[in-house]
Amino acid sequence: MSNNVRELRPKPADSEKITINLGYVDLGHVDLMVQEGFYSNRTDFIRTAIRNQLERHADVVKQSTARKSLDLGLRNYSREDLETVRRAGEMLHINVLGLATIANDVTPELARATIASVSVLGALHASPAVKAALADRTR
Repeated sequence: MSNNVRELRPKPADSEKITINLGYVDLGHVDLMVQEGFYSNRTDFIRTAIRNQLERHADVVKQSTARKSLDLGLRNYSREDLETVRRAGEMLHINVLGLATIANDVTPELARATIASVSVLGALHASPAVKAALADRTR
């Protein structure tokens, strides 16, 4: 029966991989903290350090988010959403802090006809063709 099951819409990743360069001494300190049992692994240490810094600066982030009129979290733009915008004769200004997703069935032509600007702090998931079509509108 499992052969008949197929995913209609792939689940987007809930995280993005990043690479950092650390000096050997800093890396040694991280490894020592892991070895001593404070953290389960290097990734756990780094995630905790990032979350602590974000929490420490939460007020500034909140003020900036409001000032820049950013959508916070996940924002999905479907083909239907963009076609509705086009019928209304409007243009979107996408401003997201988090993950912005433009559906895979959105054509580059529809994206250019309906999206005036794209500013994403985090990640933008869209087809390569749509990203290329919006390259001059992306900051």
